[in-house]
Amino acid sequence: MLIAQISDMHLRAAGDLLHGRIDTVGALADCIAHVNSMLPRPDLVLATGDLTDWGRPEDYRLLRRMLGELAMPCYVIPGNHDERAALRAALGDCGYLPSGGEFLHYTIDGWPLRMIGLDTVLPGKVGGGLCTARRQWLAERLAEQPQRPTVLFMHHPPFPSGIGFLDTPPFEGGEELAALISRHPQVRQVMCGHIHRAIYVNWAGTCAAIAPSTVYQMNLAFEPGTGFVMTNDPPAIALYLWNGEVGPTGYISLISNASSP
Repeated sequence: MLIAQISDMHLRAAGDLLHGRIDTVGALADCIAHVNSMLPRPDLVLATGDLTDWGRPEDYRLLRRMLGELAMPCYVIPGNHDERAALRAALGDCGYLPSGGEFLHYTIDGWPLRMIGLDTVLPGKVGGGLCTARRQWLAERLAEQPQRPTVLFMHHPPFPSGIGFLDTPPFEGGEELAALISRHPQVRQVMCGHIHRAIYVNWAGTCAAIAPSTVYQMNLAFEPGTGFVMTNDPPAIALYLWNGEVGPTGYISLISNASSP
């Protein structure tokens, strides 16, 4: 089973350039063409937040139309640039987003891996977190199928990246989430976005990673006081290969961060 992760598309409709110079529509079109042209093709795509830049209804209408050009199913979760109501209005009939409730989290069954999408948005804040209610929801989902290999995907990484201006404030509920995941060895991978950088860590007894952006990458701002700068690194996606073995021999390989053309 091959999974493509795309993240931080920051889509803007109607030729509205990001930072005054980035064509986000063209970048997403290139990404979709790249994924569709891969051999072998991914079985599905996970889009991990900051789907749009402003969260406007017209942006989500365009997003839906463009993601519909993928040759495989695509599942989205929101990021801090997204608006839940507008996202639900545009994609709510796709069959996986919840029709009610405050949060846009859900499970995906019917694949060799079980996948759980988590809504880490804290409205009005750049940083993310999981409140008690969301952690309880996750605990209940993990308890449902404790022997089933599972992937969690979310926008905000629940662990420090080392990039100071993005680690402040820290992920709310991160320690509690780590304790929960460490009690569930069926969680084989945690996939995140937000940082616009490929980062890999061992965390909470499992593997976790941050995907690069399909639009632009951020600087590695490890020095205290360093701020945001766009870099010349190419747009990219993350690819994960599940080896199909259920039980302790099953593993997920992060095999590539394949650049879009």
